[in-house]
Amino acid sequence: METILIVEDRESMAQMLKETLEAEGYITIIARDGAEGVKRIKSSKIDLVLTDLKLPKKDGIEILKASKEENPLVPVIVMTAYGSIETAVTAMKEGAYDFITKPFDTDHLFVLIKRALENQRLLTENILLKEEFSGMVGRPRIIGKDPKMLDVAQKIQKVAPARTSVLLLGESGTGKELFARAIHYMSPREDYPFIPINCAAIPKDLLESELFGHEKGSFTGAEDRKLGKFELADKGTIFMDEIGELDLSLQAKLLRVLQEGEIERVGGTKVIKIDIRIIAASNKDLERAVAAKTFRDDLYYRLNVFPILIPPLRERRSDIPALVEHFICKFSPELKTSVKTVSKEAMELLVNYPWRGNVRELENAIERALILCDNNEIRPEHLGLSVIGDMESLDMTDMEGSLDEVSRRALRIVETEKIRNVLSETKWNKSRAAEILGISYKTLLTKIKDYHIE
Repeated sequence: METILIVEDRESMAQMLKETLEAEGYITIIARDGAEGVKRIKSSKIDLVLTDLKLPKKDGIEILKASKEENPLVPVIVMTAYGSIETAVTAMKEGAYDFITKPFDTDHLFVLIKRALENQRLLTENILLKEEFSGMVGRPRIIGKDPKMLDVAQKIQKVAPARTSVLLLGESGTGKELFARAIHYMSPREDYPFIPINCAAIPKDLLESELFGHEKGSFTGAEDRKLGKFELADKGTIFMDEIGELDLSLQAKLLRVLQEGEIERVGGTKVIKIDIRIIAASNKDLERAVAAKTFRDDLYYRLNVFPILIPPLRERRSDIPALVEHFICKFSPELKTSVKTVSKEAMELLVNYPWRGNVRELENAIERALILCDNNEIRPEHLGLSVIGDMESLDMTDMEGSLDEVSRRALRIVETEKIRNVLSETKWNKSRAAEILGISYKTLLTKIKDYHIE
């Protein structure tokens, strides 16, 4: 529940507000003068400030300015006597959410507080949307009736209501973010932010500031204080994709978040308490990374409380027809196409294709087919899929191990050669190369790194 700071010098008034607000379920902190109010703002995690205008030591305007300097998203409601309306208007100009004239009806105060907190949530969501950290609107839809998928769905339903950390494992393109969103929206945190972070996509020298925020002047270019994603996600969920890419120093700070529920901004000294749930994901073998000492074992055990393995598309081929239908429905309005069906031959190709890029690669293939299709039916030629037949680069003497191990080695060789050829043709234009390969830009970057392509 939200914490409200009450700054009021009259003991009877402060006590009445405390009892009334706590009866509504809020947590309250009382400051008896302006100086104590400013101190509380700087030392405590506050969700809303309710302050009188006339106070000893520092007045309500100074309280307002201190709050806005500390966290501009925290709403401030000013209480004022009947004869101080002009001062209250000044407070509004300084950034107060609203003012209320004494004596006031407590029901009116409750309405103001609820509106202010809802407005705070909307402002936070707008910041996240502007930074494109909420790319999906609405609740996620998980498609699939394969037994492996039903097992995943069952595990998600069981773990969602808990505070437990979840580790999603699986290949690139299997939809780990979709499952993370499903956990969030089935949890008690559904009304608070869900913030996905790709640890591999943000440069390492900027990632700490993105996660934890920074203070003004903490480094060159830090002209203002910035709230990090952990603060913005307070009471919500952080999804950390490709967690294995975090360097060891940030791993230590993430461990502190998990153990203590607190952070410090870059360049700051104040400990900030936060309440978040962390869902992590990786397409790497984190146990191997722990053995190689590139990933902290204590962090791994904190994240790996409830692991869920997302199966690759090739292991649930029976779900492909339903996924194809879903993607046709998804893209048809946007592309203004009348395509309704898939030919038998095209569906057979789709079901039997290897889908090394998993669901994301299938999605890209259907979008491309809808663009190329000139009638009401998708045919094989619209898909642009072909089984790679150039096996000259395979080392046919390397046949040690199981069939699955040999297949993985062969696949790696073929993919490496194909990616090298396309990158050469596009002069290392990775966006164009990903488009030609029929995979996402993120998947291409992952494969370039994993296959050591230079």
